[in-house]
Amino acid sequence: MRALTTAATGMQAQQLNVEVISNNLANMNTTGFKRQRAEFQDLLYQNVQQMGMDSSDAGTIVPTGVQVGLGVQTASIYRITEQGALSNTGNPLDLAISGHGYFRVQMPDGSDGYTRAGNFSTSPEGELVTTDGYTVAPGIAIPNGVREISINQQGQVQALIDGQTDPQTLGQLELATFFNEAGLEARGNNLFLETAASGAANTGTPGSPGFGSVRQGFVETSNVNSVSEITSLIQAQRAYEMNARVITASDEMMAASSNLR
Repeated sequence: MRALTTAATGMQAQQLNVEVISNNLANMNTTGFKRQRAEFQDLLYQNVQQMGMDSSDAGTIVPTGVQVGLGVQTASIYRITEQGALSNTGNPLDLAISGHGYFRVQMPDGSDGYTRAGNFSTSPEGELVTTDGYTVAPGIAIPNGVREISINQQGQVQALIDGQTDPQTLGQLELATFFNEAGLEARGNNLFLETAASGAANTGTPGSPGFGSVRQGFVETSNVNSVSEITSLIQAQRAYEMNARVITASDEMMAASSNLR
C-alpha cells in the first residue's frame, strides 16, 4: 500500500520540523539568534490516468485524471532574519545593530565571518574581539589608560584617555549587508559565512542608506517567540501522530486482506 510509505515520509518531515523547533527554543537566550522555519513540498505523483487524454473516439478528454501523491519532502529550512529586541546591558563594549547589517569578524584562517551578536570584549593586546577572541573588523585597538569609550550610532569609536581633555578617535566600525541573508551559512558560535546563495557582502558605514545603526550598551536578543514555537510544536506533534495512525490503519487493512478466505 502506498499509504505506508507516504505516511512514513510525513513522520520523517514532522520529526525534522520538531528538531527545528527544538533548536529555536534551545536558543531563546542566545544573543543575536535568528529563528528558523522548516518548509516542505509534495513529492512526485504517480499518474494512474493522465489528465487531458482522449476518453472516447468523439474527442472527449479526461478532465482531471488520476494522480496519487507519494508523500512529502523537505524543501528548505529558512532563517527568519527579523529584528530581535534590544536589551540594555550598560556594558560600553556591548553593541547592537538596529536595522540591517552584520558585524564583520576576522576568522583565524584569514577569511571573514559575520555576526549579529555584539557582546564584544578586548583582547590582551587591547583589540576589540568577539567572545571567541576573533578580531572585529577592521580592527580597533583600545590603548591603556582609557577612562571612557564612546561608540556613536554611525560606528565611530572614541575614547577619553587619562591626561587628555579631548576624546581620541580609535576607529570606525563597518557593517555588511547581503541581498539574501537567509543564504548565509551558519557555522555556530553566532557566526555566519558568505555563500553563493547569499551574494557578496556589501560593506558600509552604520547609519548610511541600507545599513542599520549601532547602539552602544545594548545587545540584540533572540527573535524566537516562545508562544508561536510551542503552538508549532503542538501542530507538529499532532501531524506526527496522524501519520502514525495512517500506518497503523494501513497495516490493519493489509492484515484483513491477507486473512480473507
